[in-house]
Amino acid sequence: MKYPLIWIARLWQLGPSRILPPTCRYHPSCSQYAIEALGKYGAIKGGWMALKRIMRCQPWGGHGHDPVP
Repeated sequence: MKYPLIWIARLWQLGPSRILPPTCRYHPSCSQYAIEALGKYGAIKGGWMALKRIMRCQPWGGHGHDPVP
């Protein structure tokens, strides 16, 4: 189950992410964070961690270095 989700994040990196201007508030980017979290924790926990990270990525959220724990 984790591989289709990793594939979706990778497609985002190869498609829209290259066209849109860079607006990442965190390092690594949300898509890279999702790939790492899914690879390390699996579809359920890694997916939840990625979703929480994406929800934090907004103008009133944080910024800076935020690696996968």
